[in-house]
Amino acid sequence: MEALVQQLHRLCDSYPFHTGWYLKDLRTGEVAQRNGDVIVPSASTRKIAIMMAALKAVNEGKLSLNQPVTIQARYQNNQSGTFQHLQPGFTIQFRDALVMMIIVSDNTCTGTIVDMLGLDYINAFCQSIGMRGTTHRHGIPPRLGRHHPVEAVNATTPADVGLLLDLILQGTRSPEVAARLGCTPALCQLGLDILSWQKLSWRLPAYLPWGTKVAHKTGTGQDGRNNNDAGIIFQGEEPLFILSVFTEQVPQEMPDGMPGYTVAGQLIARLCRLCYDALLG
Repeated sequence: MEALVQQLHRLCDSYPFHTGWYLKDLRTGEVAQRNGDVIVPSASTRKIAIMMAALKAVNEGKLSLNQPVTIQARYQNNQSGTFQHLQPGFTIQFRDALVMMIIVSDNTCTGTIVDMLGLDYINAFCQSIGMRGTTHRHGIPPRLGRHHPVEAVNATTPADVGLLLDLILQGTRSPEVAARLGCTPALCQLGLDILSWQKLSWRLPAYLPWGTKVAHKTGTGQDGRNNNDAGIIFQGEEPLFILSVFTEQVPQEMPDGMPGYTVAGQLIARLCRLCYDALLG
């Protein structure tokens, strides 16, 4: 692991913006990180926690996976997903709203789900499982542009998101760990499955062999300020490692003229491939 960590650091050092990451080798249990506890804008990686808080509410009987959810126009003024472009008034099941929130990062569904749960409920969930650097402030984020303090937006740390992914994975096999999330193993498995259906796949999975299973959630900061991705990477059906990567203060244009947002996404892909090659064994 030490040689791999040095490779990861050298790669990050070659880029002119902040990069934080958390890595766990799921075969040995070894953990490494770079700026892993630094609080940064979460962007849409926050939706992993929202999904799991929602599944907790289902387990508690407060919500049902098959209850109807009406898509309302007041949630459609956003910049993420597909439902913003559709005519309001149609109804889907709550389970499907969770799916759309994750696999295409649909903010119409996200705003709806957050209001159904309440920010206090989501924040309490995060704190209860040890996500100490995570704060959910908005259902649909306000449009603040690139130049805003971290304290004005939804925020987290690479280690917090790595912890959450680890608990979801463990919870699929352990009723005790699932209970820590307020869930059952079946609900944890549903959360893991939804993450594995992700359609926005040009970051962590981009440089991996075709067909590699990755259960993950991406995040894009306002005006490309951040480019994030966090997930569980598998070898076949066996989990290999957890990697969460968060970039911050990415320039809109790199010195060579390339868009900073694109370069940051490629960095995430390169970091993931380095881990994959080193940990495949």
